[in-house]
Amino acid sequence: QVQLVESGGGLVQPGGSLRLSCVASGISLDDYGIGWFRQPPGKEREGVSCIRSSDGSTYYADSVKDRFTISRDMAKNTVYLQMNSLKPEDTDVYYCAAALEYANSCPYHYGMGYWGKGILVNVSS
Repeated sequence: QVQLVESGGGLVQPGGSLRLSCVASGISLDDYGIGWFRQPPGKEREGVSCIRSSDGSTYYADSVKDRFTISRDMAKNTVYLQMNSLKPEDTDVYYCAAALEYANSCPYHYGMGYWGKGILVNVSS
């Protein structure tokens, strides 16, 4: 059974940092790419950052470039999203999603096969 479990969210002041974790079970990061997504009000779910299984190459949305960093620990089967210089507009539920390399649609959500339940990030003073 495949499970993706997010952790590390919470309330943080503007300018602060959080590190999200996505622990995968039932799949291997050797075969599955991982993406972090969020869904702003009134908009489609958007890919914030992605990491491919084949070579670890990464993608960042323009809105988070130079502030967020995605990384993975293959031994722990875990992907991290380090979020720095957080802004109120980063407030959202963040989802981790997985897909096999050939089906990996990140940063688009429609091809991602497995999803976590999401975790809230609240950036507020």
